[in-house]
Amino acid sequence: MEYTSLDIKDVVLMTPKVFEDDRGFFMEIFRADGFSTRVAQYPFVQDNHSSSVKGTLRGLHYQIRHTQGKLVRVTQGEVFDVAVDLRRSSPDFGRWVGVALSAENKQMLWIPPGFAHGFYVLSEQAEFTYKCTDYYAPEHERVILWNDPDISIDWPVIPGVELLLSQKDQAGVDLKAAEVFA
Repeated sequence: MEYTSLDIKDVVLMTPKVFEDDRGFFMEIFRADGFSTRVAQYPFVQDNHSSSVKGTLRGLHYQIRHTQGKLVRVTQGEVFDVAVDLRRSSPDFGRWVGVALSAENKQMLWIPPGFAHGFYVLSEQAEFTYKCTDYYAPEHERVILWNDPDISIDWPVIPGVELLLSQKDQAGVDLKAAEVFA
């Protein structure tokens, strides 16, 4: 596994070694020893899987308590995946990083606790899976508006494709009004 810190150093892009031949491919998608040595020491307690159609934007989600770190990957299609630093004590507070994750590139993204997370579906459909370091706690979930001008995420919104947002995501708050981490 190759581990690459992004512009916000705590967010890590993971690229597995893929062994391919005429039968298909094999790769390790997670090893606790490598992850704890190269990225962070967290136990994963919950795995999630979502399916979304082209133009769907999910996020920016986080939990203010029972904070979740997430290891995300795409098993079908392609998404633009984003992490926003919500740690007020961080020099990167309010900054974002984004990468294209796809079934083809097989990369994964580590989003540590203290970050908001979201993604936009670029392909006709995308299957998205992620491991979490704490359980989903809806009473502690918060949403920052996907297009907050203070964060200014450069989403690769596809012209002519309807932007699909849940009511929860449409009702997100600006970073200035958001409950954030110390």
